[in-house]
Amino acid sequence: MRKIIFHYHLFKNAGTSLDAAFKENFKGDEWVTREFPGNPKINHEQVRQWIVDNPQAKCFSSHTAMLPPPAIDGVEVFPVVFVRHPIDRIASAYAFERKQGGDSFGAVLARNTGFKGYIETRLALKSDRQCRNFHVARFAPMFPGSEDDELNNAIRAVKSLPFLGVVESFDESISLLERKLRDFGFPGLKLVPERKNVSRDSNTALDAKLESIKNELGDETYQLLVTENQLDLALYTKLV
Repeated sequence: MRKIIFHYHLFKNAGTSLDAAFKENFKGDEWVTREFPGNPKINHEQVRQWIVDNPQAKCFSSHTAMLPPPAIDGVEVFPVVFVRHPIDRIASAYAFERKQGGDSFGAVLARNTGFKGYIETRLALKSDRQCRNFHVARFAPMFPGSEDDELNNAIRAVKSLPFLGVVESFDESISLLERKLRDFGFPGLKLVPERKNVSRDSNTALDAKLESIKNELGDETYQLLVTENQLDLALYTKLV
């Protein structure tokens, strides 16, 4: 049985730091990365074929691969996902997009408006999930159902995963992941937690970060952001 690790690298959820730790263990083309189209059927088919076409790879990483992990004869997949407090993640996403190059919608918007304008613009786009229940949108498709059931589907998905890391408990999560992956079939694995691609001060306490975000956005916009992320906040509360 071939055993592989698949990192579902959710945007601004410490994924770059985790990939750096993986790359210390998997050299050359043992660690691979790729992005995929948004159509779920095509996405799943291409992810599956990617794994099959790279028999040398032991660790896969993608921002855009969609759950659930693919079912492949002779291959056992260990999915790795990290989550983060949803409001803090949005602030980190804005800070990152504001300083990055490129011409993506988020990057252009962040460079041309303040944090408040960024939030209000993205929330005005009903199909944009970057600032609205981002985590639930990524987990719920594991168990498709009506939008009314999105939170329950996301909770069910989280419970079905063999591991779920929390950014606010990064070192502890890395230690747990290392133990689980050793048991899974990588006995020599050693994950050293190291912060990479950090957009904001990771040493600041979460409560202080949220208070700073509230002060920057103002009460009205901050409350709007909280309201529009009720599902994510409910999911996060069940994880910490």
